[in-house]
Amino acid sequence: MEMEEKNPDPKYGESRKFDPSFKGPIQNRSCTDILCCILFVLALLGYFAVGILAWSQGDPRKVIYPTDSRGQFCGQGGTPLQKKPLLFYFNILKCASPLVLLELQCPTTQICVDSCPNKYLTLVKAKLGTNEEREYYQKYCKEGVDFAALSPPELLRDGLCPAMLMPSKPFTRRCLPALGTLKGGVVVVGNETTFDDGEGASINASEVLEASKKSNMAVEARQVAMRIFEDYTQSWHWILLGLVIAMAISLIFIVLLRFLAGVMVWVMIVLVILVIGYGIFHCYMEYASLKGEPGADVTIHDLGLQTDFSVYLQIRQTWLAFMIILAIVEVIIILLLIFLRKRLLIAIALIKEASRAVGHVMSSLFYPLLTFALLAVVIAYWAITAVFLSTSNDQVYKVFNNSDCPYSRDTCDPMTFNTSNASAQCPDAECLFAFYGGETVYHRYLILFQFYNVFLFFWCANFVTALGQITLSGAFASYYWAFKKPDDIPAYPIFSSLGRALRYHTGSLAFGSLILSLVQVIRVILEYLDHKLKGAQNKFAKFLLSCMKCCFWCLEKCIKFLNRNAYIMIAIYGKNFCTSARDAFFLLMRNIVRVAVLDKVTDFLLFLGKLLIVGIVGIFSFFFFSGRIKAVEDAAPSLNYYWVPILTVVVGAYLVAHGFFSVYAMCVDTLFLCFLEDLERNDGSAERPYYMSQNLLDIMKKTNVEAKPED
Repeated sequence: MEMEEKNPDPKYGESRKFDPSFKGPIQNRSCTDILCCILFVLALLGYFAVGILAWSQGDPRKVIYPTDSRGQFCGQGGTPLQKKPLLFYFNILKCASPLVLLELQCPTTQICVDSCPNKYLTLVKAKLGTNEEREYYQKYCKEGVDFAALSPPELLRDGLCPAMLMPSKPFTRRCLPALGTLKGGVVVVGNETTFDDGEGASINASEVLEASKKSNMAVEARQVAMRIFEDYTQSWHWILLGLVIAMAISLIFIVLLRFLAGVMVWVMIVLVILVIGYGIFHCYMEYASLKGEPGADVTIHDLGLQTDFSVYLQIRQTWLAFMIILAIVEVIIILLLIFLRKRLLIAIALIKEASRAVGHVMSSLFYPLLTFALLAVVIAYWAITAVFLSTSNDQVYKVFNNSDCPYSRDTCDPMTFNTSNASAQCPDAECLFAFYGGETVYHRYLILFQFYNVFLFFWCANFVTALGQITLSGAFASYYWAFKKPDDIPAYPIFSSLGRALRYHTGSLAFGSLILSLVQVIRVILEYLDHKLKGAQNKFAKFLLSCMKCCFWCLEKCIKFLNRNAYIMIAIYGKNFCTSARDAFFLLMRNIVRVAVLDKVTDFLLFLGKLLIVGIVGIFSFFFFSGRIKAVEDAAPSLNYYWVPILTVVVGAYLVAHGFFSVYAMCVDTLFLCFLEDLERNDGSAERPYYMSQNLLDIMKKTNVEAKPED
C-alpha cells in the first residue's frame, strides 16, 4: 500500500532536500521569461492592429445579406432594398445547386425581391395574360423596366426579365426551386412535372433535379435543419432547466464530497455501474419488444441515411448496437475497479484532502466563471475579426454571356461596360457581380491575417486556461503547506495566487501557451490538408497524413500534461517555465509508480463522477422529452426529434460538470505534487514533519514524531 520508490534513477535528478525556510508558495520571487512576456505583449498589440484593420475594411453585411448583380445588399435597412430581403435568379437552371449558391455566384442575372415566385408562369403568357399576371411578373424584372412597352424578345435580348418563373422557396435568403417528390419517386417543381422554359422548349422537373446536382439532398438537409430549429424553439427553456439541474447536482455532489468523500466515491462507483446497467437492460427490452414487428429486422446498412432519425429506433439492430456498446463500457469499468481496488483507498484519501482544500478555499469553485468569461471574450474577438477579415474584399465584376465571347469571365466595370469593346463584340454579354476579392497589398496578405487571427486565438485561449491552472494550483499549494490547517492558510489565497501569476509569471504562461499553440495550429493545418485530400487517390499520402495527425494529437496531450505540472511548480517556487517543467517532470519520473497507480486512479474516479451526473440528467431528460413520464406528459413539448434536446442537455451537463470537477482535478494534481515533494523533503521527525493530513499519514503508514517539550 505504501508504494515506495526504490532507488530512483539518478538521471532524473536528486530528491528534494529539506529546507527549514520553505513554508509553501514562495513570496519573494522575480519576473520569469521576460522575453516571452514582451513577445506576447507585442503579439497582442499586433492582434489589436489586425482587428482594427479588419474592422475598417470588412463589411459583415456581405455575410448577412445576399448580393444582387449590381453588388447591392438585399434587405439591408435604410436602403431602397430594405423590403426586398430575398435574392432571385433569372435562370436558376444554370446554377440550380443550393450547395453551390452558398459559395459561388451564378452566371445569370440576380435581383432582390420581396417574395419568391409561388407559381409557374412564362414571360409570353404573362404578356398575353391579365393585368394581374403582368404586374406579378414585372416584380421579377429589373427595376425601371417598361414592361408594357417592350416585347418579349426585346426583354429577353436585353436581359431585363426572366424567361419564366417557377415555384420557389426561400433558402438562406435565396429563391430556390421548390423541389419535391410524389409517391413513386416522381419529381415535381411545385405540382408540375413538366413546363415550358419560356423559349419554346419543354423541360421535365427531373431535369431541374439533375441540374441541381444532388439538390434533393440539400432540400432534405434544409428540412432537417428547420425541424431541429423548431425543436430548439419549442424546448429551449426546458434545456436551460436541464442545465440548471446539472449545475445544482454538480454543486450538491461537490458539497457532499466535502463531508462524505469516502461514502460518496463508493456510492458514485455503484451508481455508475447501476446507471449503465439500466441502460443495457432498457436496450435489451426495446430489442426484445421489436421481435416479430414488421420491418424491425432491416439492417442499418440497408436502411441508409434517413432524415427522420426516429426510423432507426424502430429496427432491432440499433438497440443491439447500443446494448453492445454499453456492455463493453460496463465491463471495462468493472475490470478497472477490480485491478485498481488496492489503490482506491489512497485515491479516496487524496479526494478527501482535495475536498477539505476546496472547502477552505471556497472561492475556487467560482473561479471557473472568470475563466469562462475570459474565454468568451477571446472567442468573440476571434469570431468577429474572422468575419470582418472574410468580408473585407472588394466587389469584383465579371463578363457573363451565353454565346462564345473572347471576354468571357474577364473582369469588368459595370459603369463603363456598355461603352466597352466587350459589350460591342458580345451583344448578349453582361457585366455582373461575381464575388468579393481584390488586388491590393492588403488583399494579397489577407490569408496571412486570417492565419495570424487563428494562431493568436489559440495562444490567447491557452493563456487564459494556463492562468486559471496556475491560480488554482497556487491557492491549493498554500493550503497543503500550511502546517496547522486552516490557521496557517494565508488570507484570500485565490486573489494572492492570481496577483503573483500576473505580476511575475505572465511570460512563463505565455511561453507554455505558445508551445501548445504551435502544436494545435499544426494540427489545424493537417486537418485542412486531410480535407483537401479526401478526393485524392494517393493512399500513401493519406496514410502518412493520418500518422502525422495521430502523432501530433499525442504530442498535444503530452504538452498539456507537462504544462499543467509546470504551472504547479511555477506557482510554488516561482521559477521560469523550462526549469519548472524539468523539475515537475523529474519529480514525476522519480515517483512513476505513484503517478501511474494513484494520480490516474483519482482522475478515473473524478471522471466517473462526471459520468454519473451526465447519466442522471440524460436519463431524466430522455424520459421527459420522449413523453414517458405520465405525470408531466402534458408539459413535455411536441418535438420532431426528441433526441435534439436530449443530446443538447447531455453535452451541456458534461460541460457544466467538467467546469466544477476541473477545480477538483487541479486541486488533486496540485496536492499530489505537493504530496510527492513532502515525502522527499521530510521524514516525520520533529525537525522535518510531514505536512500531509493524518488520514494520508495513516494510509501511507507514516507518522510525525511530536517534539519533546522543553524542561
